[in-house]
Amino acid sequence: MVKVLKKNKFLYYIHSYLMYCVSVKEYQEQIRTLETKLANHQLREVEERVKYYNQLDKSDFPFSTSHKIKDLKKPKSPTTYYHDTYEYARFFDENFGLNFTFGDVVHVPEIPSIVKSRPVGDHNKNSVLLNLDKARHFIWVKDNRPFHEKKNMLIGRGAIYQEHRYRFYEKFFRHPLCNLGQVNKTGAKPDEWLKPKISFAGHLEYKFILCLQGNDVASNLKWVMSSNSIAVMPKPTLETWFMEGKLEGGKHYIEIKDDYSDLEDQLNYYISNVDECLKIIRNANAFCTQFYHQDIEDLCSLKVLEKYFARFISEKTV
Repeated sequence: MVKVLKKNKFLYYIHSYLMYCVSVKEYQEQIRTLETKLANHQLREVEERVKYYNQLDKSDFPFSTSHKIKDLKKPKSPTTYYHDTYEYARFFDENFGLNFTFGDVVHVPEIPSIVKSRPVGDHNKNSVLLNLDKARHFIWVKDNRPFHEKKNMLIGRGAIYQEHRYRFYEKFFRHPLCNLGQVNKTGAKPDEWLKPKISFAGHLEYKFILCLQGNDVASNLKWVMSSNSIAVMPKPTLETWFMEGKLEGGKHYIEIKDDYSDLEDQLNYYISNVDECLKIIRNANAFCTQFYHQDIEDLCSLKVLEKYFARFISEKTV
C-alpha cells in the first residue's frame, strides 16, 4: 500500500488568499515562539540550513531592490511563488525591499534575489532559496512494499522536452532493464515512446526510479527518496530547498554518468548488491525526515528572510 502525502490544492489556495487578510505577529515574536518549541540540536540544524539557503554576508549589503513586500499582495503568474513567499514575508514590514526571480531558475541573478532553484556551486550566493511552489514539488510517500518484492527494473515516466531527456530515451527506451514512457503528446518524439501516466503506486512496484532534471531539478526526487525504491540520476547541477547539492551518489541515490553510459552496469551492480541498496534507502529516507517538522520549516524560512532583510531591519532600528 502506498500513501501519498501532499497538500490539497483547493485548501492551499484558500489558505493563501486568506493570508492577505489576516494580521500577524512581528517576525521577532514569531521566531521566538518557534524557537521555544524546538530542542537545541534542532535549533543548530536550523542555523546550518539557513547558512546554506542564504549565503549573503555583510559585504553584500546594501543592494538595490526592485519590489517591496507589499507587492506580493498582488500576485501575478506564477501565483504560487507569490503565495509561498508572502507566507513568511508578511511577518516583516511591508515596505522592506526585495528582489525575486520566480519560475524555474537555472542562473544566478546579478542582485541578491529570492528564488526557488539555483545552480549548485560556490558562486551562487545571490540566489537565496525559499521553498517555493511547494504544493507541487514537496510530496512524500509512505511505501509499505519491501524493496526485495519490487521488480529489478528502472521505471521512468516524464515529459520529454529537454535534449538530455531525449538522449536518455533514445539510448534506453528498448533496454530490457528499463520501462520508459513519454507522457506529453505535444512535441512528442517517436509514437512508441508515448505511454499513459502511471500512479505513485505503479512507480513503486519497481526497485529503481529515473529522476532526470527537467527545466530545473527532478521534481519526483523528493517522493522517490522518501520511498523504498531508489532514485537513479546523474549528479545534480541544480538545487532547491531540498538541498540537492548535499546529496551523494552511492549514499542517497544511484549515480550515473552525465552521458548515461554506465546505466546498465550500475543497475546490474545494485541488483546484485541488495545490502547496499538498503543502505541507500535508509540514508535517503533519513535525509527526507529533516523536512517533515513544520515548526523547523517555518523557522528556517523566517530566518532566511530575516538575514535577507538585515539591511532594512538595521535601518528601521536606528
